[in-house]
Amino acid sequence: MNLPIPILSALIGAIILLLGRKLFWLCVAAVGFAAGVEATPYLFHEPKSLLTLTLALVLGFLGALLALFLQKIAIAIVGFLAGGRLAIGIAATFFAHQAHYFGITFLIGGIVGALLFLALFDWALIVFSSAVGAYLIQSAVTLPSSGSAILFVVLAAIGIVVQVSALRGSRAGIA
Repeated sequence: MNLPIPILSALIGAIILLLGRKLFWLCVAAVGFAAGVEATPYLFHEPKSLLTLTLALVLGFLGALLALFLQKIAIAIVGFLAGGRLAIGIAATFFAHQAHYFGITFLIGGIVGALLFLALFDWALIVFSSAVGAYLIQSAVTLPSSGSAILFVVLAAIGIVVQVSALRGSRAGIA
């Protein structure tokens, strides 16, 4: 019964990994989806997969609406959530006792992410969407921690290269 969440995460992750900058609203929705998956165990004791999926879809839908109608606010919020989630992912990958500092790690990563998103929108969106896409795919695959870290880095690098190539191609067409 837990099968749909990893498959959806990997599918959404692949789309965000490769098209995050072009599909900004989907990137925001994916961050909301990932936040819902991550937050459910903290909000409910031993949640069922249907509850996790429902909360993830609701937060994803709200993120997409926010991105479409309130873009600057959405940029700051998605930057905060993506930065916080990325900071937690990096801390979990490289530090054994990161759980003790979950809140502060998320807060610092979130602030940095929000500031980066607002100041360097295209580039921040490329980097963060590649990282979020890589995380969603990597979290759907069961590997040892070193394998997960390698997979994350390789996928993020692929996403950055693909999206930068698309950005340069679209700017070359304009000039």
